[in-house]
Amino acid sequence: MARHEFQPGKLVAGVFLIVAGVVYAGAAHGLWRIPWFTAVPLVVGGLFLAGVTALLNRTIRRHRTGRRTAGLADTGPGAVD
Repeated sequence: MARHEFQPGKLVAGVFLIVAGVVYAGAAHGLWRIPWFTAVPLVVGGLFLAGVTALLNRTIRRHRTGRRTAGLADTGPGAVD
């Protein structure tokens, strides 16, 4: 199985969408009563947090990649002095 890059923004979005689904499933089965508009803050808040998480992840990865490659000199076969 091919490995893939971990993307925490998608994880956060998925968790909030699952929570919204569980809240409505519980209401449908009569476990609790919630207003119909409860999903709006859950989904919008989750998408906002997912965007912030993805932006933070991108910033951290760019910073680490730039720092790692900045000190390396090109010493390959086609390097020009």
